[in-house]
Amino acid sequence: MIKRIGIVLAVVALATALIAIGCGRKSANKNADGKEDGATKPLYASKGDEGTITGKVSFDGVAPAPKKIDMSQDANCAGAPGDKNADDLVVADGKLANVFVYLKGGVVDQKSFPTPSEPVTLDQQGCRYHPRVMGIQTNQTLKVTNSDNTTHNIHPSPKSNQEWNKQQSQGAPPIENKFARAETLVPVKCNLHPWMKANIGVLAHPYFAVTGKDGSYTIKNVPPGNYTLVFWHEVKGEQTQAVTIAAKESKTQDITYKAGATARATSLEIGPALILP
Repeated sequence: MIKRIGIVLAVVALATALIAIGCGRKSANKNADGKEDGATKPLYASKGDEGTITGKVSFDGVAPAPKKIDMSQDANCAGAPGDKNADDLVVADGKLANVFVYLKGGVVDQKSFPTPSEPVTLDQQGCRYHPRVMGIQTNQTLKVTNSDNTTHNIHPSPKSNQEWNKQQSQGAPPIENKFARAETLVPVKCNLHPWMKANIGVLAHPYFAVTGKDGSYTIKNVPPGNYTLVFWHEVKGEQTQAVTIAAKESKTQDITYKAGATARATSLEIGPALILP
């Protein structure tokens, strides 16, 4: 009898240990590539030898004429000050804005990085999302504000993170949320105003940037190493470059999108905007 009890206790102990191991494995977040996020990786320790990557994204060819957005379904939007042109392809003086640029591979995928304490803000103004393209780290707070005199509906549609859909009236307090897993990029729409779109790049590290109106970008404090530099644009698609940065090096990496190139299919086709020819 005593022997049987001992065997049962041993089996129970083994089962408990296996469950604990299984739970431990499940606790690690997975990113869009199926790899574990920073929770299980060693923390990056700076050696003070980080470098900088800068560059410009050019547009080769004639950009299509901007199209007017029909905002007549909401008088508050139609009467709001500001530009009424579609902003999915913004080209000025041969330079392309709103390109999300980020690093992958090497140290940035092997180490974990602290989550910034300050939030990143996505505003709604003139019935448009500002900014159109933005970056954020995993578990960093996204703060959504409404500067318009109308009600909006914020609806991110991620693949690897939890989808959410919240309404925000004029004068309402900010909506705050977080993305637990890395994902590039998360499309955001407004169910009430279908022309309103934004894209959020969620990364487990801080090495990303978005090109300005002059096509320029800067990624600071890059650990020395070999990486893939990814350029993503919602209309023109994705390009990559191999880049090696030495200790304390300042490197320039430019790239060009051609007017006639066709973007590869992405998950960001979230419904047509109401656009007048």
